[in-house]
Amino acid sequence: MTESVEQGTAPPVPLRRNVNFQALWTSESFAAVAKETAEFAYPLLILATTGSALFAGTVASAQVVVAGLVSIPAGRLADRFDRRLLMIGCNLARVVLLGLFALLIATDLVTFPLVLLISTASAVFLSLSQPAGIAAIKALVPPEQVSTAISQNQIRFFGATLVGPPIGGALFGLGRAFPYLGAVFGFLVSTLLLLVIRKPMQAEATTHDDGKRHAKEGFRFIRRNPILLMMLIWVMCSNMVFNHTGLFIALAATAHDTDTASAVTGAAVAFAGGGGLIGSLVASWVHRHVPPRVIMLYAAWVGPVAALLLAFTPPLIVMGVVIGFVFLRAPIVGSLFLSYVTVLAPDKLQGRVLGAVFFLTIIVQPLGIFLVGTIFDLAGPVGVFLFILSIATPAALTTLTRTMRTLPRPAELEESVS
Repeated sequence: MTESVEQGTAPPVPLRRNVNFQALWTSESFAAVAKETAEFAYPLLILATTGSALFAGTVASAQVVVAGLVSIPAGRLADRFDRRLLMIGCNLARVVLLGLFALLIATDLVTFPLVLLISTASAVFLSLSQPAGIAAIKALVPPEQVSTAISQNQIRFFGATLVGPPIGGALFGLGRAFPYLGAVFGFLVSTLLLLVIRKPMQAEATTHDDGKRHAKEGFRFIRRNPILLMMLIWVMCSNMVFNHTGLFIALAATAHDTDTASAVTGAAVAFAGGGGLIGSLVASWVHRHVPPRVIMLYAAWVGPVAALLLAFTPPLIVMGVVIGFVFLRAPIVGSLFLSYVTVLAPDKLQGRVLGAVFFLTIIVQPLGIFLVGTIFDLAGPVGVFLFILSIATPAALTTLTRTMRTLPRPAELEESVS
């Protein structure tokens, strides 16, 4: 009896020594870099073959829309089937898809419809695997390490957005097919790392549970949970007006209007994007030392303040720095929100809740991008940032509700749920 108690109270293995989780994290890192490498090369390929920026924008928008739509069935699949096999299957599908695409490029058989088909099909497999990868975290790490594990995932995402494009650009310089061959290599390595994982990536009840597992159960669970509902409302508004693509378009358009040098524009974009990377690096520390309600207060109100400052169109570098403070919040709030999902949703429902979250947070982004472009043409940068202010301010008022003012830490919720 004494021995079992001692074993039960033994401290968990440090996350860095958790072989199963680190294999998952490294696998997803290779897959993320492969994705960014290929996606950066699509507009380069389109411009080189057609010269049309409109076609390049069409591909990017189609990928976002498809990713959002596929998220719902993807969540259901993550709850119904073996998550590791699902992720391996999606990786291998992208290996075949991009390998064939590289061969067609090498033989000069590329057309815009083909690029659109390949890029959207690749987005489908990305969306199919994403809920499974995040839902598996709950099965691979102890409850008290969930927030840290999800924060580490944010580093993977922002690191890939930093590393992938330069790799894609360099490989494209060697030959148009090389970025896609590089992506094939990344997905193969990702697959091999998934085979290292020995622990089941879902609770046994998930694979043997009776029931039809309707996708709508994910939406119902969110609607019934005040914390997830209030945070999701704010995240959706933020994603619509503060998504990377929309703000980078606003920066580029402002630079064009003010005849700003391209080097300055690039520096401004770098400052803005650097905020997200810094946020991912400090997310774990912030979660340990800052109460969730304080995190959300900063995250919610930095948006309106930034929009008001940006409306006065200061020098582009200053705009980049201001946007960097906005992007700083993204990985911190993102990992906090996903920690709440992981803690509150039972394992058998994880995939469907994540699928609903991804659908709702992704599907609003094309609307925001379209509105930013349209308003800029009609009213210039001041009109764009005042529009952003008009969305960000009501969204920030959610922090005044009792639910947001009394947010507990995810670990505290885990104890009450248990």
